[in-house]
Amino acid sequence: QVQPVESGGGSVQSGGSLELTCVASGYTRATTSCMGWFRQIPGSEREAIAIIDNNDQTRYGYSVSGRFTISQDIDKNMVFLRMTNLKPEDTAMYYCAARRLCGFGERWAQARFFNSWGQGTQVTVSS
Repeated sequence: QVQPVESGGGSVQSGGSLELTCVASGYTRATTSCMGWFRQIPGSEREAIAIIDNNDQTRYGYSVSGRFTISQDIDKNMVFLRMTNLKPEDTAMYYCAARRLCGFGERWAQARFFNSWGQGTQVTVSS
């Protein structure tokens, strides 16, 4: 089973940048071809940020499109989230997740389809 581990969170001022890294142990391309980033604030549901499949096909949430970029190094089992022009509303716990296949249709953002989750890394953006 894939076990993601996130790193790279921290505190930054509005307009700043951060890059999150996810290392997915137990990852094999045969069983897991979709990696994603989600975020969550207390009392709210997890919000999908971006997903990427083995063909580098991606999809982004509306609130981060144009500011965040998901990428990967499949050989190293790593997925990255480059975040630029950060805003205070980006403050959240960020999670890396995996599932067997990406769906790019209307249900792409539903967290329930992802079956492996990391512990999260906190991102705090101050104004």
